[in-house]
Amino acid sequence: MSPPIYAIMLSSLATGTIITMTSYHWLMAWIGLEINTLAIIPIISTSHNPRSTEAATKYFLTQAAASATILFSSMLNAWQTGTWDITQMSYLPSNLLLSMALAMKLGLAPLHFWLPEVLQGSTLFTALIIVTWQKLAPMSLIYLTINNLNPTTLLILGLLSSTIGGWGGLNQTQTRKIMAYSSIANLGWMATIATIMTNLMIMNLLIYLVMTTALFSFLILSKSKTIQDTTMTWALSPTMTIMMTFLLLSLGGLPPMTGFAPKWLILEELTTQNLIPLAILMAIFSLLSLFFYTRLAYTTTLTLSPNTLQTKFKWRFKQTLSTPLITILSTMAIFLLPLTPLMLM
Repeated sequence: MSPPIYAIMLSSLATGTIITMTSYHWLMAWIGLEINTLAIIPIISTSHNPRSTEAATKYFLTQAAASATILFSSMLNAWQTGTWDITQMSYLPSNLLLSMALAMKLGLAPLHFWLPEVLQGSTLFTALIIVTWQKLAPMSLIYLTINNLNPTTLLILGLLSSTIGGWGGLNQTQTRKIMAYSSIANLGWMATIATIMTNLMIMNLLIYLVMTTALFSFLILSKSKTIQDTTMTWALSPTMTIMMTFLLLSLGGLPPMTGFAPKWLILEELTTQNLIPLAILMAIFSLLSLFFYTRLAYTTTLTLSPNTLQTKFKWRFKQTLSTPLITILSTMAIFLLPLTPLMLM
């Protein structure tokens, strides 16, 4: 794809998300979602192979179905209440339809099946866009309609997502699929806390975006598409190897890294709301996610020669990504835990 066309696609992608985030009318929100979907389809299918074409088709079908469901639920609500205002979703069937549609948009379980497949068919940079930027528009709609959404539905979706996000990632060898299941698990935590404390959901989303962007930057830089590829990261940059290990442990939610803060605060809030069984289950299932992060950290840092004689050494080419950006993101993703009280204000 030529650079001007690529720039137009990326700007359309940004425009679609911003239209959805700033609209109060359901039709405008739907138009934003459609612009967003249509802009990313060519980006997914840039590498001309059957896998990327399949990924683009799957993405288009799921997102189109979710957008149509959102439009249908808003029409039902307008039919019953006479208003198209996003914040006035008071009709119960509309709310349930909207919850399911947004779950499909985000890739929450049990509507998550498209996400690992689409990521596996995309390039690492496109996968980064799908698991970070593409979550902003649906999350903003959840934020706007949170007073009317059914709390039980969101809690069940959240628990299922954290469970399946943990289980699904255990048997994967592809880094993109691991990141897809990581995304499902993290979004499950956000869905769980959404109806109870929205500022915690926003804080969790921001920390998730920083951590995922930093890790994907390292994967893009080292061209690591499988777990075996990560074993040769030390040949590329020893510093990056150490940072990547801490970053993976932060994503797993280990103290004293940044990723511990949202999990800690969400579990505390669930306990305060007397949802103790849910808090226990969420904590147990987060251990599953921690296992595959730890496995990646192990292969990245602790598996050195002569265990990797079968893999070829990487050439140290000129870097294409901005090193200061990666440094800032990875530092934020690891060392922000002491600033937790300031982030909540």
